[in-house]
Amino acid sequence: MPESTGAEAAGRRAVVVVNYGSHDLVERNLSSTLTGLPDVLGVVVDNRTSEAESEAMSDVGRRHGWVVVPSPINVGFGAGVALGVAAARAAGATEFLILNPDAHLDPAAVVKLLARVREKPMELVAPLVVRPDGTSFAELQDLYLADGRMRASRVRPAFIPEADVVRWVSGACFAISSRLWDASGGFDHDYFLYWEDVDLCWRVWAAGGVVRVDEGLTAVHDEGATHASGGPVGAKSPIYYYFNIRNRLIFARKHLDRVSIRRWRRGAPRMALLVLLQGGRRQFRSPRRTIAPALRAVRDGLRGTTGVPRKGGATPKSIH
Repeated sequence: MPESTGAEAAGRRAVVVVNYGSHDLVERNLSSTLTGLPDVLGVVVDNRTSEAESEAMSDVGRRHGWVVVPSPINVGFGAGVALGVAAARAAGATEFLILNPDAHLDPAAVVKLLARVREKPMELVAPLVVRPDGTSFAELQDLYLADGRMRASRVRPAFIPEADVVRWVSGACFAISSRLWDASGGFDHDYFLYWEDVDLCWRVWAAGGVVRVDEGLTAVHDEGATHASGGPVGAKSPIYYYFNIRNRLIFARKHLDRVSIRRWRRGAPRMALLVLLQGGRRQFRSPRRTIAPALRAVRDGLRGTTGVPRKGGATPKSIH
């Protein structure tokens, strides 16, 4: 059950954030996002890191009147959002803005996004997401079903038919109604981190919904605030590499036909290399942080294993 209720703030709208060891970041970003919006409920799911962090997050929630949902373990992003949506619904909310802990947006944009999904409940709507320096972090994207490549929808070649791509938006910030959450099934917990947003958008389209970006609205996302790699400047973390590479193959197993799955499997090494190159070439000096997690990810993706890797690379669940 939620540790703090904020019942007086509960309306028909909520902003849902999943915290993992960053209560100060959550407080800064969520408080600025909700400034002047007393009728929009803040909901924070605290994925367990330590007792001290849990206590600190609870204190933040009490100060601001937010609902704080403690999770005894780290259940991952998608499952964490599901806990937050359930708590928001229990408080009476029917429209939800999902927001990363390292992201914020103008309160006026919050109102517009939530109003949009109230008006059009079968639309999932996101703002443009930019980095603190103003460069693009996330916009409307295409997933190419031929091989799993991703590119911005605005640069799609004219000869690529709509049926050969799936348009999707980042899970860093988007609004969704309870109607569409139910129709699509919400986030699939198998992914733990990364690709759960691609999967959700696939199922939104399948449910008769629409995925769109309102380019007149902007959210700011400071990825480095929660994803420091500990390696060379610009490098990604081993967690980023593992889940991005593995979950591409999990997505294929869940949604594609046998011919397409075989094609994605054959292309797995090349696609893994492309993911690794996102962090630059200098990082290859530390193969334990790059090559090793990539190899485990390809192996686990081909096996269909999901969840959180344990020692030795074992995972607790397998899909067939």
